[in-house]
Amino acid sequence: MFIQTEATPNPDTVKFLPGLPVAGFHGPFDYPDAASAGASLLARALFQVDGVDRVFLGADFVSISKAAEKDWKHVKPMVLAAIMDHYMAGLPVVDTDAASGEDEIVYEGETAEIVNEIKELLETRIRPAVAQDGGDITFRSFDVATGVVMLSMRGACAGCPSSTQTLKMGIENMLRTYVPEVTAVEAVI
Repeated sequence: MFIQTEATPNPDTVKFLPGLPVAGFHGPFDYPDAASAGASLLARALFQVDGVDRVFLGADFVSISKAAEKDWKHVKPMVLAAIMDHYMAGLPVVDTDAASGEDEIVYEGETAEIVNEIKELLETRIRPAVAQDGGDITFRSFDVATGVVMLSMRGACAGCPSSTQTLKMGIENMLRTYVPEVTAVEAVI
C-alpha cells in the first residue's frame, strides 16, 4: 500500500491519501480531539500517535493536524504507519451506526430557497476547492434578518492561518455575488 501526502496551506496540517475510500459518502467526519473519535477506529488509532491534535476524514483522504510544538519528521512516519495498519487489517473507518450527525435547522418558504442556493454553492464550488487543501466547510445556519451565514471550518481549514482570508475574501464574496440576501459569512466552532 502506498500512501501519498500533500502539504496544505496550514503548516500544522498534512493531507494523507491512502488511495482507498476513507469516509466515502458517509462523511466527512471531523474529530477535534481524541474524546470525540469514538465512532472511528481509524481516528482513535491516529490519536494514539504522539503529537496528533485533530483528525479529519474526507471522502478519500485523511487530514492530520499536529501540535504546534511537534515536528512533522517525527509525527508523519507514525501517522503513515497507523493508516497503513488500519487498512491492512481490513477494519472499517467509521462505525456509521455510532456516528451521530448534527441536528439541522429546518427553513421554510423563501428562506428555505435561499438556504438551498447557499448549500448548492457550497457543495458545487466551495467544498471541492477546500477539499483539495485537506479541509472542509459546512453550512451551519442562515439568519434571514441579518443576512449572516454561519459556516463550520473543518480539517485543514480549522486553525489555518489563511482561513479568515478564505472565508471573507473568497467564500463571502462568492455567496454575496450569487445570493444577494447574504450580507456576511462567519465561522463557528
